[in-house]
Amino acid sequence: MNPNETPLRIHPKKHPKRKTSSAMALATTVIFVLIYQTGWLNTPKKILEKSQPGMYSVSRFDDGDTIEINMDGTVEKIRFIGVDTPETHDPRKVVQCFGQAASDYTKNLIGTKKIRLESDPLSSNRDRYNRLLRYIYLPDGTLVNQKIISDGYGFAYTGFPFTKSPDFVLAQNTARENNKGLWNDCTPAINKYGGYSSNDAL
Repeated sequence: MNPNETPLRIHPKKHPKRKTSSAMALATTVIFVLIYQTGWLNTPKKILEKSQPGMYSVSRFDDGDTIEINMDGTVEKIRFIGVDTPETHDPRKVVQCFGQAASDYTKNLIGTKKIRLESDPLSSNRDRYNRLLRYIYLPDGTLVNQKIISDGYGFAYTGFPFTKSPDFVLAQNTARENNKGLWNDCTPAINKYGGYSSNDAL
């Protein structure tokens, strides 16, 4: 190379593809954030929940552990398996402590959501009052019977056999140890069936 010659300057190569990729990534991120904020991602889940077979709407809430549904044109009263909430409407008993609270809890928990019913192989199909005995599931899989007990609005009803009895008793013990719901505000006592009953409302 001649020392009097001006050296050639080599310009770095431009990479238009990199800029395009970065712009696309940014645009994708913005679109995803907008979709998330508007709740569009929840739409498929909601559609799936509504389309599940065997789902029923509650037509009446009797109390914390009994509801009515319209099953293919026939009104059926459903008694929740394995849970007993304080009484509010039993003509043989006075209103018990946390009875109204338990009724309100079940009503608010289910609300207008459709429910799925499930029988238990150890339980009879109906009780002596001709009510269907069932587990109650919400569209998201929540087992209403157990959640009532877990949150302290009812007792594990072990006077009759059912497969989920150990889970329900564990849920009851945990609620009692943590003074949840009626375990904090009432004075439950052991009844003749070996379970618990709430005291009379004050």
